Amino acid sequence: MKKKVVFVGLSGGVDSAVSAALLKEQGYEVVGVFIKTWHPDFLACNEGEERLDAMRVSAYLDIPFLTFDFKDIYKKEVADYMISEYKVGRTPNPDVMCNKEVKFGAFLKKAISMGADYVATGHYAISNSGLVFFGSLSPRVRGALPLGPSACETPKKDKPTIFLLKGVDPSKDQSYFLWTLKQEQLNKILFPVGHLKKTEVRKLADKFGLPVAEKKDSQGICFLGDIDLKEFLKHYIKSKKGKVLNEKGEEIGYHNGAVFNTLGERHGFTVTKKGPTDGPYYIVGKDIKKNILFVKQGTHSSLNSSNSILALKDVNWIFKTPELNKKYTAQIRYHGEFLSCTIKAEGLEQKRRAEIIFDKPVLVASGQSCVIYDKDVCLGGGVVI
Repeated sequence: MKKKVVFVGLSGGVDSAVSAALLKEQGYEVVGVFIKTWHPDFLACNEGEERLDAMRVSAYLDIPFLTFDFKDIYKKEVADYMISEYKVGRTPNPDVMCNKEVKFGAFLKKAISMGADYVATGHYAISNSGLVFFGSLSPRVRGALPLGPSACETPKKDKPTIFLLKGVDPSKDQSYFLWTLKQEQLNKILFPVGHLKKTEVRKLADKFGLPVAEKKDSQGICFLGDIDLKEFLKHYIKSKKGKVLNEKGEEIGYHNGAVFNTLGERHGFTVTKKGPTDGPYYIVGKDIKKNILFVKQGTHSSLNSSNSILALKDVNWIFKTPELNKKYTAQIRYHGEFLSCTIKAEGLEQKRRAEIIFDKPVLVASGQSCVIYDKDVCLGGGVVI
């Protein structure tokens, strides 16, 4: 039988390197690919070093190495999108768009056009595409598949339904960023480390002797890294001083642009009228036209709004529309709490809309991703209107 060909997105980090090593060990024909993206001139860029590490991993594993240039796509679909959303007062998630347009958009399409059967990344998520090759999944994870353990088996005739599950390591789970994926994409994607904890991935990196085994984890925005987002945005959006008002409507401070801030933050503004016993203030509202921030004292966990219903646009359901009267959980920010809710989607599907009805009021900014789960299974999500 001809070996299945997998193009692995090698970022230069340990997760993608272990992914490539595992796939080669499982008998795939592996090709390492480094993705080049846009980077602004005013930010330090370590792309050269990351590419060199990716090349070292490929050389060590004795696999071919390619470089794909997606600068234009990243600039338009991720960076420009993020800037335009902030300009109108919304809070976008660039990592979601990066996965949609670059990693599982342009990269997937080019890899398949060059003869790949699959692409793979170091994401901490699980799907049953190719699970037959990763049989070490725990009974809990296999049992979480909606069709049970049999979902791991590939039918002889019909294509199986592909599910997306949370990664086993809750501190690293990245399914939140993958809600835009569709069946035809998931059918061509492998997540080799999703069934592992980060500590296990590190041990495997040592076992394989990978040259990046001791490398620290990358942080921050997809490809841009750990940047000061407000400073980044100020190169594209003009600062404008505005008022900070408390719950009574009293002016208690100032800020340098409401568009740079999002709900729930306790930074990015200055309080000039504060008593010695006052607690921290958090942003609970914005008026973009008047350039005003509304703040409230308390703890982050005590913040709420009067709104327990979220309207979503650009909705994507990965394998089925949620049932109307069934309880699900939703995540409204990465690594945020899983909040109990019900979903109203039937009848709104044609417009790619949905309504999420939470058990308790929530505070979330427009533009954020709201992702829906049925236990460990990610059903999909949408963008908060």
